[in-house]
Amino acid sequence: MRGLLLGSALLLAACGKQGALAPVNRPAPQAPVGAVRAPTPQQMLQLDPQAVPARVDDQNTPLRDRAADPFNLPPPK
Repeated sequence: MRGLLLGSALLLAACGKQGALAPVNRPAPQAPVGAVRAPTPQQMLQLDPQAVPARVDDQNTPLRDRAADPFNLPPPK
């Protein structure tokens, strides 16, 4: 049983494509509604600013002291 399982796992792992990949001949995507022409591939790869927010580098500011917590009680004895 174990040999059959190991053999099937090896056969399944060896079934990948070994040759070079060929381009698929598909039509280009249609232009969005309201656009004059379809965007180029470079325009489609550009991210909008909301997808890549500006980085915040203020992580190294000193921490503020916390106010006294009335619920921070010692454990019961």
